Amino acid sequence: MTMLRLLSADDAPAIRRVYSGAAATFLGRSAMTAQEAAEYVARVRGRAGADPVEQYVLGVDVAGDLVGITKLGHRLDGHGRVSYVLREDRWGWGYATRAVEELVAFAFATVGLDSLGAKHHPDNPASGRVLVKAGFTRVGMVNGMIEYRLLEAVPGTRLAESLGDTLRIAASRVARLESAG
Repeated sequence: MTMLRLLSADDAPAIRRVYSGAAATFLGRSAMTAQEAAEYVARVRGRAGADPVEQYVLGVDVAGDLVGITKLGHRLDGHGRVSYVLREDRWGWGYATRAVEELVAFAFATVGLDSLGAKHHPDNPASGRVLVKAGFTRVGMVNGMIEYRLLEAVPGTRLAESLGDTLRIAASRVARLESAG
C-alpha cells in the first residue's frame, strides 16, 4: 500500500537513496551526501510544525519502505505546486501516480487550493505520464521544463472517481498527523 507520511528522524538514509542516481540527474543536482540527507530531514521536520505551513513535504511509504518524496507548496492566491521524486529502483511500479493522486486530493480537500501546477524534465517523459494520470494537463515549456496545470478533478477521470475515498483517507491522515505533532 502506498501512503504519504511525515518524515521521521530515521529517514535520512532513505532520503539519501531517493536523491541519487538518475533521480538526482533529472533534478539537476548531484546525489545527496549522508550529511545533506540528515540536514534535509531535520529542516523538513522543523518546518512541518509551522503555522501556516508553506510547503508540505511528505514521504512516499510503500509497506514501511520510504521510496520517495512528494512536495506541495502553496501561495495565498490558492495556487499550489506539486513535485515528487522516487528512488530509481521503484520507477514504473505506479507508486508515483498513487502518491501524486493522494497529494492532489490533499491539496484540494484539506489545504483548500484552487489550482495546481507541476513540471518535469523533458528527458523524463514517464513523469509527464504520472501527471496526466493524476488529472494534469500539459500547458507548454517554461525555462526548459514541461509545465502542467490542474484546476480541479475532472469528472470521469480516475482521480475524480476515487476522490470520495481518497478525501476521507487524506482528512483522516491529516487529523492523525496533527494530533501526533
